[in-house]
Amino acid sequence: MRSRVPRSRVTHDRWLVSYADFITLLFGFFVVLYAFSKSDQKKQEQITASVDQAFRSLGIFPGASRHPGQSPEAGSEKAVIPMNIVMGEDVLAPARVKQDLESLRREMQQTLSNQVATHTVSIQMGRDGLVISLREAGFFSSGSATPKQETMPTLRQLALSVGRTPYDLRIEGHTDNVPIHNAEFDSNWELSSARATRIARIFLDLKAMPADRLSAAGYAEFHPVASNDTPDGRAQNRRVDLVVLPRSRINFSAPDTASTGGQWRKITDAP
Repeated sequence: MRSRVPRSRVTHDRWLVSYADFITLLFGFFVVLYAFSKSDQKKQEQITASVDQAFRSLGIFPGASRHPGQSPEAGSEKAVIPMNIVMGEDVLAPARVKQDLESLRREMQQTLSNQVATHTVSIQMGRDGLVISLREAGFFSSGSATPKQETMPTLRQLALSVGRTPYDLRIEGHTDNVPIHNAEFDSNWELSSARATRIARIFLDLKAMPADRLSAAGYAEFHPVASNDTPDGRAQNRRVDLVVLPRSRINFSAPDTASTGGQWRKITDAP
């Protein structure tokens, strides 16, 4: 009797081995790519934190917070990414800001020479920026927040000159310490706020600058520039100040230490 030799069985599923190996290699490849991307993101966050810290130490972005993935809180001012880092451009140096405001001061002194000579307008560098003071005697009737009609050309010239700059404008109303109570205003707070708001409204109507560069505030008698014990001192305190200032805080009383040059970029200064 002959013994049967078993025939080998041929399988048609061997391709699954190669396919499984390919899928395993492909999975490993994407895992490596994901690991590289996470590593780059971590390095980017470290670089961003170092840049922010360096700028805060220089006083250029004192209030800005720009952590990746962190959005500003509701109601807070948006932090602006330093454009010189993103686009390779320079932020305007503090010395350049002072130079621009000093140039604007000279221009205003020449343009408003008649008003300066009659002491209805005074122009000087203040703590926050360039301060253009409009005296009540030249621009308002006593106890009124509406500017005199003859002052409109002066206000128009101021709006156009400041509007050509990239700087913000804070309009401040001030009074003396004599209490007021008339049919329109019950206190100096209301009068000073109304005067500042009315000037701001005129500037907006002239379309000389965008609204986000304007602000108005009333300080009543609590920010005097002279003594309220004399009529002349009280007259100096009754005023509306136009403060031209950059959004980044710069000490204008300090000597210039930074080099000039660069292109202006708007910078926010969170309170």
